[in-house]
Amino acid sequence: MPPSQPDRVAEDLLGRLAESPDAYPHKIDLASLAVLFVRLNARAYRSASFLDDRVLGAGSQGTWTQFSGVGEALRAAPQGLPVHFIFHTGHVGSTLVSRLLDETGEVLSLREPLPLRTLAEAHDALGRADSLLSDADFVSMLAVFLRLWGRGYDETSSVVVKATSSVGRIASALLRPDERSRAIYISLPPEPYLAALLAGANSGVDLRGHGPERMRRLLSRLSVPLPPLHTLSAGEMAAMSWLAESWSRYEALTQCSSRIVGLDFDEFLADVEAGIGRILEHFGLPHGAALLSSLGRSPVLTRYSKAPEYAYTPALRAEVLRESRRTNGEEICRGMRWLERQAQADARVSRLLKEGG
Repeated sequence: MPPSQPDRVAEDLLGRLAESPDAYPHKIDLASLAVLFVRLNARAYRSASFLDDRVLGAGSQGTWTQFSGVGEALRAAPQGLPVHFIFHTGHVGSTLVSRLLDETGEVLSLREPLPLRTLAEAHDALGRADSLLSDADFVSMLAVFLRLWGRGYDETSSVVVKATSSVGRIASALLRPDERSRAIYISLPPEPYLAALLAGANSGVDLRGHGPERMRRLLSRLSVPLPPLHTLSAGEMAAMSWLAESWSRYEALTQCSSRIVGLDFDEFLADVEAGIGRILEHFGLPHGAALLSSLGRSPVLTRYSKAPEYAYTPALRAEVLRESRRTNGEEICRGMRWLERQAQADARVSRLLKEGG
């Protein structure tokens, strides 16, 4: 009896997973230790702003398989491509940088893969009684995903994973397994960061959604108590977000100083050719003058990176920030005062403020 259509899809995807990015590991379920593979192609990767459920449609094809079977399928596969990372503090142009790297023709970009968030949460739980994974389990699982992310197409020389902002907290764990891996960490000083966060139409939802995890991170590092999350104003919550993500950035740069390059997004926009050239050199990618000139004039710089159907230029971004400072000025001041109070209570916060992140 011939296999059913779903069986054929599963057979095809699982047969490709050792060598082709077309079998994309979309999710991992730690409870069942199963991985959901879906069919993507080079065009789908390039068009996706986020590799979350928005990449799925009515015609999507996929199959769940046990994690142990994935590891077995990869066992005899050759070493994958270098996997580099874009870490960032949020709302600082990471998607723009990722899309510019697409333009080189050398990079397969993976923008915010969902398993990376699951791995970060699993890493947080290591050593606790409620952890589903041992330290060794986590190392093995990460190795498998790095191998899966390290598959490319014929023209791919490197894979660059753009992480969700909060994933920067495990930057050193992600870089440790492969000496070839490099990363950049994009950030902004506090005032423009607050203006950018508060400018968004969904800023309240974004801040509240990430707030509990960021607050837990800060509480594990600070020597003094913090006011409850529900008592913070929007500006104070944005300031708390800056502090949490900037602390992760500082730790990553300290722990992996030779493998992570820090990048100020405003400085990057002021000289795109120099900024993208520095990134390409760090990632070991071609960075000749003609390519840098082309990237500095790329149409990517005229579109909104998360939704390219909309126009968005550096000049328009500057206008958005000016308007945010006008309409959100009081909340920005509240946030800056919140940071100053934390700096008075903890010298490490003072250092982060002086360094701008």
